Amino acid sequence: MTAPPSPHSPHSLQGRLTLLVLGLVAAVWVVTAVVMWRDVQHELDELLDSHLAQAAALLVVQQAGDAHEDDDHHVDAPLLHRYATRTAFQVWHQGTLVQRSANAPTTPMLSDSKHFKTGFRSVTMGGEDWRVFAAEGPEHDVRVFVGEQLASRRSILWAVLRSTLWPLALALPLLALAAWWAVRQGTAPLRRLGTQLAQRGPRALEPVRMDGAPSEMAPMLDALNGLFDRIGTLMESERRFTADAAHELRTPIAAIRTQAQVALGESDATLRRHALQSTLAGCDRATRLVEQLLTLSRLEANGARPAAPVDLAAVVRRLVGELAAPAIDKAQTIGFDVAPNDDARCPVAADETLLGVLARNLIDNAIRYSPAGATVQVAVVREARRARLVVEDGGPGLSDADLARLGERFFRVLGSGESGSGLGWSIVRRIAAAQGAEVTVQRSAALGGLRVEVAWPLLESAA
Repeated sequence: MTAPPSPHSPHSLQGRLTLLVLGLVAAVWVVTAVVMWRDVQHELDELLDSHLAQAAALLVVQQAGDAHEDDDHHVDAPLLHRYATRTAFQVWHQGTLVQRSANAPTTPMLSDSKHFKTGFRSVTMGGEDWRVFAAEGPEHDVRVFVGEQLASRRSILWAVLRSTLWPLALALPLLALAAWWAVRQGTAPLRRLGTQLAQRGPRALEPVRMDGAPSEMAPMLDALNGLFDRIGTLMESERRFTADAAHELRTPIAAIRTQAQVALGESDATLRRHALQSTLAGCDRATRLVEQLLTLSRLEANGARPAAPVDLAAVVRRLVGELAAPAIDKAQTIGFDVAPNDDARCPVAADETLLGVLARNLIDNAIRYSPAGATVQVAVVREARRARLVVEDGGPGLSDADLARLGERFFRVLGSGESGSGLGWSIVRRIAAAQGAEVTVQRSAALGGLRVEVAWPLLESAA
């Protein structure tokens, strides 16, 4: 047994359009019929009233021209037509009935003779409603009444409307079939789109192409293709993240396993302790790599995060304090400067977390890739329209070829002696692009190493 449709089941667009079109057509048909009824009735009344008036005028003229020697004798006109029973007339001369139709009464058709007035009146005679026209001769001694049953007018009206509206009523089923066919043809592109989407594979993310699609479907197709493009980007990001993680984690995990095996097989306490320390260092490197991979994956998946006013100087000052310990361990000199000094605030529109990740990567790279005893200088500069973060180090710097490749995934300069994933610069450039900042990398003229500058537009309120 078929289950009844759910009250929330989707309705057919074709059915809704067909019902809407047929409803509008039926409404127009009814309105047209009513207007036609009124118009035909009005014109028919005008026509038949004019006939009554003309007949009354002829009788008045005839009676006025005839000389009646004997007014006591009246003549009944014969019934010569099958509709004659529906019309009647009377001719009165000086208060005497001198001529009438066979179906007319012997009393005046309009009893109110004291207030006689030429024109039309509606009266009831013999239980029937009549339309009577009264006329008077020029000497006021002749009065003529010509009447017609209103039922005959309704019969004529029905006959006219039947001949006009019945063909239209019979055409309604054909019109419904034509409307259904037209709506079905109009919605055919939607059915083709549904079939095409149903036949696509789960990994088919190429744009949807439909030849001959109507212009109304263009926004929907554009939205679908944009969705497929975003899904493709997300899937590619996840695939790349999986591949990158598998590739990059293989080496530290292998090193950790090796050191753990050395520690298990080493009987000397000093060597065993060194192997365990190397194992812990490998775990730290793996943890840092995973954090970098996750940060980069979130950036690529989520794009730009909502920006809010952030004090660049405060964020960088905090990070310099947190990263001072590694610099001290390497006997490095790390400095922090904010210019101009009269106002140390540098408000920019950014996400504070991502801004911290960017600054941390730059400062950490400067410390790790600079030799012992080198100088690392960090500065935040506020200008008229922008704020700049400048990080300079006294390290060996990079060649022009290496500078050109800076920011590529997993690109690392060989021979630096430092461990890393090669993702830090990818994260820096990705955050800068998402935050609307500009990154400039060149050789430091003051310290000889690398000089990195990141510039943000200053908030309008601060500018």
